[in-house]
Amino acid sequence: MAAGHLHGQARHAGMRHQPAWLLGLIVLVMAAMGARLVWLQLAQGAENKLLADQNRIRLLPRHPMRGRLLDRNGQVLASSRLTYNLYIQPRLVDDAAWPLLRARLASLLKLDPAQLDAKRSEGRAVDGFRIELAGPLTTEQVLRFREQSESLKGADVDVDVLRAYPHGRLGAHVLGYTSSITEEEYKELSEAGYRLQDRIGRTGLERVYENHLRGEWGGQQLEVNAEGQVQRVLGDKPSRAGKDLRLTLDLELQKAAEKALSGVRKGAIVAMDPQTGAIRAMASRPNFDPNIFSEGPTTAQWNELNRPEAPMLNRTLRGFPPASTFKVITAIAGLESGLFNPASTILTSGSFCYDGQCYADHGSFGTIGFRLAMAVSSNSFFYRLGLKTGPDELFRAARRLGYGSLTGVELKGEESPGLLGDPAWKRQVLDEPWTSVDTITSSIGQGAVTVTPLQMARLYAAIANGGWLVTPHLAERPVERRWIGLKPSTLKVLREGLRDAVTSGTATLLNDPSLPAVAGKTGTAEDPPRPDHAWFGGYAPAGKPNLVIIAFGENSGGYGGTVAAPMVKALLTTWFRDTLPQLRN
Repeated sequence: MAAGHLHGQARHAGMRHQPAWLLGLIVLVMAAMGARLVWLQLAQGAENKLLADQNRIRLLPRHPMRGRLLDRNGQVLASSRLTYNLYIQPRLVDDAAWPLLRARLASLLKLDPAQLDAKRSEGRAVDGFRIELAGPLTTEQVLRFREQSESLKGADVDVDVLRAYPHGRLGAHVLGYTSSITEEEYKELSEAGYRLQDRIGRTGLERVYENHLRGEWGGQQLEVNAEGQVQRVLGDKPSRAGKDLRLTLDLELQKAAEKALSGVRKGAIVAMDPQTGAIRAMASRPNFDPNIFSEGPTTAQWNELNRPEAPMLNRTLRGFPPASTFKVITAIAGLESGLFNPASTILTSGSFCYDGQCYADHGSFGTIGFRLAMAVSSNSFFYRLGLKTGPDELFRAARRLGYGSLTGVELKGEESPGLLGDPAWKRQVLDEPWTSVDTITSSIGQGAVTVTPLQMARLYAAIANGGWLVTPHLAERPVERRWIGLKPSTLKVLREGLRDAVTSGTATLLNDPSLPAVAGKTGTAEDPPRPDHAWFGGYAPAGKPNLVIIAFGENSGGYGGTVAAPMVKALLTTWFRDTLPQLRN
């Protein structure tokens, strides 16, 4: 008893006599810890709370519906459709649990286990919350999953929104397409509100009006536990749908244009209101189905898109030699220069020789004026006209009518300005002097001259509307038109000549009593060693035009009157179907 007492006393006495430095160290450590806690609570409290919240709060995103593309009458050209995809939540499915879940999903939904493995290992964990495994799922697959969902912990089926084009290939180059953003793009686009599973407009109006169409993401804010299980819903933000966009296109006329182009391997058609510049139809062949980009093209589809005929190329916006349709420009240059007047005549011949070279014509018509020269498309008339007028006046007239520059259409990122190979261009690019051969070939739309079908539509619109250069447009919006100041006498000669080309010249196919009065010009452009191009540019009704049509067959091997004119006839029949009786009376 005593011994125990003494032993206890000795131990107690030892505690009292610990070194002072140890006690001080303990006090300092405790003080530092206290200060640290105070600092974390006061100085960084808000930041640390945010980090803690981020560790337990998840955002389940909700897709916005993309705005629709509508034709001028409200017919749907592009909309959205719902699809269902299979996801897993990585926090709920570790490596040990995955094999069993993979086997059940593969068996239940008839999916390839190897593909599920690949998706899990290579897939992107959107916001660290889930990985897409498969999609789109069929209705049967969705129902099967729903029936067994309670036993498929960590897996989920959720809705996605894909772009849909109900008319398939129709207007593909104009409408464009959407596709998923890449991880590289996300680094920049995330600041603009995009998410990894977003789709973005790549071409056409989908690209141009991306901000108008895309909408705004919504979602549910969820509280989860350490295992990633949802505990409660903290908030719900509805997604905001994108805005619809009404276009100037006319669905029925667009259908007619696409069908008319089926007669050529490659080509383009533009139909436009000559008064306003509103584009009623814009078609390019070959084309593509933009729906394939919504889910992602297969290898076979990629190969189809990249074949030599270039289905993705919008030929309405690419430059081609205009051939005889350019003679309208040469006529304007001569008449506006003051060197010629509407009554002037020029000798024509079957063969025209100048500076030691001879150029063939398709006929000798004697001494004729502007009106007949345009109707029969006399080469020798325009050779002589171009030489007398000179290249400066010729190219000045071309630029005055919008050639060599962008038209102002919304698709400016895809549009070519064409080429006006004038003397300055030849010196700069080829380092060669201008010659008489250059003037002669340019006068009939050959040589270093290329024009887009849309530029040509502007030219013929200016003749049709009395001398206004309009701005072509695809969406209903305020646009400008510019007065180019052609002499009334010049316009009169042009209109008469273009009308005569249909009634008694190279475009008599369109002199059809079932159609309104048509005015226009054919063209056949050489493209050696390939077959010729075929053109027609014109408008109707001739007296009060409300539609300009340009038809083009690339390397079609035929004439403008036999290849392009039938395309125009098909569109005119569609456009004037309900008004033909009144127009004929």
